[in-house]
Amino acid sequence: MALYEQVCIARQELSSTQVERLSEDIEGILSDKGGSVLYKEYWGARKLAYAIKKNRRGHYLFFRLDSPPEAVIELERRLRLNEDILRYLTTKVDIHSEEPTPIMASKQAN
Repeated sequence: MALYEQVCIARQELSSTQVERLSEDIEGILSDKGGSVLYKEYWGARKLAYAIKKNRRGHYLFFRLDSPPEAVIELERRLRLNEDILRYLTTKVDIHSEEPTPIMASKQAN
């Protein structure tokens, strides 16, 4: 099993329940292929640096994954087909940090 971090940006028109359902779908895809989501964060609806598919804002989701490469390939394939996902980025990491991401740390400090 390999360790990954993934950030997804979903369309701004989605409600919070739809974003939560999308997060659960990602967990389901990985668990079907033998992987798991170790940690997830919802960063909220944030302004994009530039318009993506005519969207100026997007819901940001962050995941720490532990899964085989085949599961990540299948997850990325399904994210490409999902019209609610504007962008995603998956990176392989050597170790996962136990701390919250800097975005969540700044939210908690305020």
